[in-house]
Amino acid sequence: MEKREELQQEKKKWLEEVYGKICTKMSAECTRVGDRIPYIPENGRYEGDLAETDVCWWTNGFWGGILWQMYHATGEEKYRLAAEGVENKMDAAFTSIGKLNHDVGFMWLHTAVADYRLTGNPKSRERGENAANILAGRFNPLGKFIRAWNGDSNIGWMIIDCMMNIPLLYWMSEENKDPRFKSIALMHADTAMEKLVRPDGSCNHIGIMDPLTGDLLEAPGGQGYGENSSWSRGQAWALYGFALSYHHTKEEKYLDTAKRVAHYFIANAAMTDYLPLCDFRAPEEPVYYDSTAGACAACGLLEIARFVPENEKKLYEDSAYRILRAMEEHFANWDENADAILEMGKVAYHGDAGQEAIIYGDYFFIEAILRMLDKDCFIW
Repeated sequence: MEKREELQQEKKKWLEEVYGKICTKMSAECTRVGDRIPYIPENGRYEGDLAETDVCWWTNGFWGGILWQMYHATGEEKYRLAAEGVENKMDAAFTSIGKLNHDVGFMWLHTAVADYRLTGNPKSRERGENAANILAGRFNPLGKFIRAWNGDSNIGWMIIDCMMNIPLLYWMSEENKDPRFKSIALMHADTAMEKLVRPDGSCNHIGIMDPLTGDLLEAPGGQGYGENSSWSRGQAWALYGFALSYHHTKEEKYLDTAKRVAHYFIANAAMTDYLPLCDFRAPEEPVYYDSTAGACAACGLLEIARFVPENEKKLYEDSAYRILRAMEEHFANWDENADAILEMGKVAYHGDAGQEAIIYGDYFFIEAILRMLDKDCFIW
């Protein structure tokens, strides 16, 4: 018992130290970046503004999400003002609906919906409703899935990432008492559970479906190593996404699925000292990590811990802590003059991009740390 108490005190001390570092770094970053929309730093700094160059880019909500989380945790007005600026800039995306896709949840849950939850701003609610209608409009009622991406070649595509976007639909049904949005989310979640999650808890990134029947025709590797591999961020999307579907529905099948994916993720992360690889089934060389997968998975593990019996909580809470602590030790950059905290992210296994800091890695890392300190704002 004494040993357990010592470990808890050590964890608490570490969390408070990391929170202090986050506050210091994000304060400096907010001053530099303001309401510009960043993605990946160049030479240690966020350059430019995606609001001007690609306002429909799928990651554009994450900086706003960081700002709202920091505002909720600290009460500092500069975070709120910058977040509102980001949200206002993103209105331009609604004039280019043809360029928006399944990721509108990521874009407006972190901005408009977070704003509405914290301030009650009616304009933010309207933005969230617009985004929810766009997402619902992508639903294929024959195949019972939300279509991924755009273009003639993607008509029957669904992806595991969308499990993190459908909370926008749950929110909309909860907000306006219209069951249509939730029913779409449920049907998509059921299809993803059946077609994308494998029996061992690993996941397909992409499912190419017959758009008329919903039959799975092919499951290419997507951003992972290849067909039948296990892209770790896709695992994290599934882990957290199904946990969030349980949060909103209390249907046990979603919690069971989240736990199955979680057990697979934990077992694989443990093999590399809780520093998740980019793909759990890739060749041993070259070694690619993905800090963004670890950060998102940690959030999902903490979400699962909210709902399991007391004797199960330790597995999920301790695993989240081990992942976060390992990444903080090996991947974090606390230099106040450099933008971004978590380095060693990987957009995709293949391609020219190397290991780099990516905005959503920081969002999920900050959310996880704040949640462990009961300082987070629930935006999902």
